[in-house]
Amino acid sequence: MNKFPALLAASTVLVAAAIPSVATARPDSVSTARAGAVVQAAEPPAYSATPVKSFPAFDANQAVAVDAKYFYAVNNRTITKHDRRTGEPLLQFAGDADGPFEHLDSAAVVGSKLYAVHSNYPEWPMESSIEVFDTRTMRHVGTHSFGIERGSLTWLDRYDGAWWAGFANYDKPREDDAATPYGQTYNTQVVKLNDNFEVVAGWTIPKPILDRFKPMSNSGGSWGPDGRLYLTGHDLGEAYVMKLPVAGSELRWVATVHLPDIQGQGIAWDRSTAKNPTFWAISRPAKQVRSFTMPVRSILDPVSAGWQVFGPGQFRR
Repeated sequence: MNKFPALLAASTVLVAAAIPSVATARPDSVSTARAGAVVQAAEPPAYSATPVKSFPAFDANQAVAVDAKYFYAVNNRTITKHDRRTGEPLLQFAGDADGPFEHLDSAAVVGSKLYAVHSNYPEWPMESSIEVFDTRTMRHVGTHSFGIERGSLTWLDRYDGAWWAGFANYDKPREDDAATPYGQTYNTQVVKLNDNFEVVAGWTIPKPILDRFKPMSNSGGSWGPDGRLYLTGHDLGEAYVMKLPVAGSELRWVATVHLPDIQGQGIAWDRSTAKNPTFWAISRPAKQVRSFTMPVRSILDPVSAGWQVFGPGQFRR
């Protein structure tokens, strides 16, 4: 992941992995501003990812992380390091049942460290932390606590000199109060953090996507080699391709990629090579880790900024 700038430059030579299918407009369409007026636009186009490999992984319950030689299957209290060529499990970090680890949500490899996000889900109030592991030994080497924050931390990634994370909230009822939602899904946020893990900016996810997540929330996030942010929910086999907005606080939804035999959860882009970057996800029912090629070059960014500037005689009244 520390080779990311080179990968961005190389993204222009990526070969499309699938033929796009045109998405049909749905009632839960996206609101966009055009020429100063809010109009309803059809959902962005949909594409399909192409499966590459699948590996048995008994710990593949929450997420997967990946580097050049290994993948790491994440469960609530365990992370298992696998050889990515053979799939063989090699080492495992295992938290005790009465230890500090309750709910590891996902992880990302940066250099020689694996950064896993942790929460106390489904307990209330929500608590979150980042837990750091040495990828060579799988020993726990560091921690950063958020305490009670903006929600339940579900993913972390490194991109463009900063940390990025998702704080999830849920419509699912709290365990201690069946009449109260666990934070409300619409309060889910994507944030940018500095090197001290302090929040410096935040964005919301478009409501049509959050409606698909309900009653759960955003479970995975990873920056692609194309400079776009890929998000997943808790259950659906879809990755939502996002761009930072030129204005405002809502991420811009540019495409959806269907992931065969995937049920949401934590994801990871393999950015260890510029030649053939792959996208990784898990199948919880099958207990498998799976890799895909993505239709990166087929996905086009929006061209409209959402406003105009008028001169005399053209003013809108």
